[in-house]
Amino acid sequence: MDAPWRGCGTALVTPFTATGELDEAAVRRLARRQIDAGVHFLVPCGTTGESPTLTHAEKLRVVEIVVDEAGGGVPVLAGAGGYDTRSTAALARELAALGADGLLSVTPYYNKPTQEGLYRHFRTIADSVDRPLVLYNVPSRTGCNIKPPTLLRLAAAGNIAGVKEASGDLAQMCEICRTAPGDFAVLSGDDAFTLALLALGGRGVISVAANEAPAAMAQLVELGESGDFAGARAVHERLLPLMQVNFIESNPIPVKAAMEAMGLAPAHYRLPLSPPAPAARERIAAVLAALGMAAGTGDTETAGGS
Repeated sequence: MDAPWRGCGTALVTPFTATGELDEAAVRRLARRQIDAGVHFLVPCGTTGESPTLTHAEKLRVVEIVVDEAGGGVPVLAGAGGYDTRSTAALARELAALGADGLLSVTPYYNKPTQEGLYRHFRTIADSVDRPLVLYNVPSRTGCNIKPPTLLRLAAAGNIAGVKEASGDLAQMCEICRTAPGDFAVLSGDDAFTLALLALGGRGVISVAANEAPAAMAQLVELGESGDFAGARAVHERLLPLMQVNFIESNPIPVKAAMEAMGLAPAHYRLPLSPPAPAARERIAAVLAALGMAAGTGDTETAGGS
């Protein structure tokens, strides 16, 4: 891939111990698995990483570990989002100082700022750091949407390098891809829309499913980027049940349960998140079994095989 924020980036889960502490060894192990599988960049401390329940010190430590494990070979896009602009900008500066190559910042949640407020919020963060900023638009979880005209204003603002677009609005994605500058990275925030967004001119995905199937998700994007949409569609169709079951309950509840079933890391959550209901757990297990990805089946990522 010829740009840092292009391809498949993994929205890393944050592993905890049974007593609720940060599991530093598992953070490192899971990051290494991603790197070895060929993902294009790593995204620690996003909402998939349960960032709202991480302490400030824990956020710094997770990013520090991931940056160290990446060793400069894989870019690290660290989560730096929040609903208070000043504290978010301060966090962004600290993460940049730890060596993060870029910063991912979600729209302020609960405040519901106007489009002008969104513009000023992100400009303030971008102007406070010397690293590229990727915006994260997920109105279903934050209550506000970065509309295309606002996004275009931000795309013209220095080091704002892209957007993780998870509005679920395909027409909006079409408009962004049609009008954004050529060097502005439009990334899918929904695994199931990755292929469609690539066809529209998007650059890739920040993926939940890559926690479970990193090589397969990287392959999907690489095939689409190379113009092999038939090959990309075949990978997409195999992985679609996994992409869907990851949202049978609120993310990251299902993906952590799946990773436990794959033998990758115990599924411990911090309240208000809780383990999946028995019916959801059964569906997760059934999808993994169908894909040959459950623990004890040998290759836990056969769905991505070529």
